[in-house]
Amino acid sequence: LTKGFGDKVLIDDLSFTLQPGEAIALTGRNGAGKSSLIAMLCGRLRPDGGSIRLEGAEDEAALAEISHLVGHRDGLKTGLTARENLAFAQDVLGDAAATPDEALAVVGLGHAAELPAGYLSAGQRRRVALARLLVSRRPYLLLDEPLSALDTASQAMVAGLMRDHLAQGGAILAATHGPLGIEGAREVRIGP
Repeated sequence: LTKGFGDKVLIDDLSFTLQPGEAIALTGRNGAGKSSLIAMLCGRLRPDGGSIRLEGAEDEAALAEISHLVGHRDGLKTGLTARENLAFAQDVLGDAAATPDEALAVVGLGHAAELPAGYLSAGQRRRVALARLLVSRRPYLLLDEPLSALDTASQAMVAGLMRDHLAQGGAILAATHGPLGIEGAREVRIGP
């Protein structure tokens, strides 16, 4: 894959494979292109060169149908409760898995189900965004700094979610500046 913006080439001739049950820790300095790569993998951004092939996707338009994206922005509607945000996500994404209440319990926010997302702390909002991974099934998780804004206990909880996803044959690509907390994650470095 190749991607640039203006005169700056961020990603130049990058190639890798991600197998079921495998995790890749995408590393590199700020601005190196980690988020751009994730945006290309989920179909939000087109590469300048190269191609993306995900098993189970007939074409690039189907990339979003088989992957979950949790990016820098949490994508929550501030006026909706935590439960309503997850119910909306489940309705839109389909492939129902856990109920919103079950997902909130897993991420330690069962007590906050009725609170509007706008009232939650940054870490709580991040956990609600990550709970979307539980309300519908997708084989590929594309995570952009999934541990940001999380305390140590929440980081361990997310690592457990990632291990469970891998054990079920899913695959994970996560941009990170530190350890993901899962064993065996392969590193792919972007930039110098």
